[in-house]
Amino acid sequence: MTEGSKDKVKGKAKEAMGKMTGNRGKVAEGKADQAKGVAKDAVGDARRDLRDKTGPKDPLITDDE
Repeated sequence: MTEGSKDKVKGKAKEAMGKMTGNRGKVAEGKADQAKGVAKDAVGDARRDLRDKTGPKDPLITDDE
């Protein structure tokens, strides 16, 4: 489970609890946690994409070899 997924699940739970109890603050917290999870997943995806496109890690090895 990714770090973003944990925040999304936690946020869903907070939002549901807030809706059940009528606590609008808890609903907002839950939605914020979910948004934080989405952002963390996006950053993780971007990092993976960049890592995949940076090429060989050894500067002496080129794509020509």
